[in-house]
Amino acid sequence: MADRLPGAASLAERLLPRIGIAAAIFGYVFLVLPSLIVIPMSFGTGGELVFPPRSYSLELYRQYFQESTWMAVTAQSVKVGLATMAASLGLGFSAAYGITRADFTGKGPLTILLLSPMFMPHIAVALAMYLYLSQLGLVGTTFGLVAAHTVVTVPFVIVTAFTGLRYVDRNLELAAQTMGAGRLRIIWKVVLPLVMPSLVVAGLFAFLLSFDEVVISYFISSVQSETLPVKMYSSIHWEISPVLAAISSLLTVLSFGACVAMSLLQRNDR
Repeated sequence: MADRLPGAASLAERLLPRIGIAAAIFGYVFLVLPSLIVIPMSFGTGGELVFPPRSYSLELYRQYFQESTWMAVTAQSVKVGLATMAASLGLGFSAAYGITRADFTGKGPLTILLLSPMFMPHIAVALAMYLYLSQLGLVGTTFGLVAAHTVVTVPFVIVTAFTGLRYVDRNLELAAQTMGAGRLRIIWKVVLPLVMPSLVVAGLFAFLLSFDEVVISYFISSVQSETLPVKMYSSIHWEISPVLAAISSLLTVLSFGACVAMSLLQRNDR
């Protein structure tokens, strides 16, 4: 019996990783499958949402692209997403560079403070931003949406910039400094080209977070500044429009394409 124990232990060592991988695959498929089912549903005739569709057509996509209301909220989401991406990259990279390159008292607490929105419930952030922006008269404005979205996207940019800056050899910065380059020139000519892949990944991530954000947008937006996720939520609340299947499919493809792009950029960065 004692002779069989090493074999049993070896068998367990071989099986446990496989069981873990199988469980992870099952969980992933279970979570992702509903999103994938929406894609064939989006090619229905437009009368109702059924799986599988009784017949296939591009009617739902035609309705989406020809409906001015859907196009308006999509354009608003793109505008807010791009503005949020730009603001997040500027603030996030500046914060990450300052924290990694400077030594000062309170660096740890400051880092935790800057990253805290990552761990806070979005409903709490949304309520706080609503109360703050309402005092400034910015609720219902595009600027207010960008400001609120930036609060929750900057931490992700900071974390990604941390990773990129970790691989930048400081000797290159010191060499440029000894040759008379100022701090801004060093950042522009030396640091930014080296961390550009990480910043592109951070920018894509910030754009996707902003584009898909619904909780904060629901609090801050108005009829004039409504975004696509808020419009989709309102449509589900009052009526389930079949066009939502086409929109959801487009968003799924957009997110998947962005994830592939970020993965390729990170691989090249290494």
